[in-house]
Amino acid sequence: MIESYKFGEIIINGKKYRSDLIIFEDYIYDSWWRKEGHNLCIDDIKEIINIKPEVLIIGTGYFGLMKVPKELIENIKSSGIKQVIIKKTGDACTEYNKLYKKKNVIAAFHLTC
Repeated sequence: MIESYKFGEIIINGKKYRSDLIIFEDYIYDSWWRKEGHNLCIDDIKEIINIKPEVLIIGTGYFGLMKVPKELIENIKSSGIKQVIIKKTGDACTEYNKLYKKKNVIAAFHLTC
């Protein structure tokens, strides 16, 4: 469960993280970095696509500056991931907390910008 989020910091199950991360079902990858910085591309989420969660939640940053191209969203959905939720990271954290016990969810969060 995500306990709190503020610009550049997220607390998950009592542990504080200060870098972008991906929350998988059984672990947190806390060194996530994108090939093109603020532009999400397929290479950045290959492992997620291979796992094929029911839901992928993407947090685009505190101000929502990370871009998720429409073509990438289409590619994600065509890979078998049923639902893609894209929101500013604060709102994405709220969505994650609503869904993580009910569905197979992976979340990728940009913590700044």
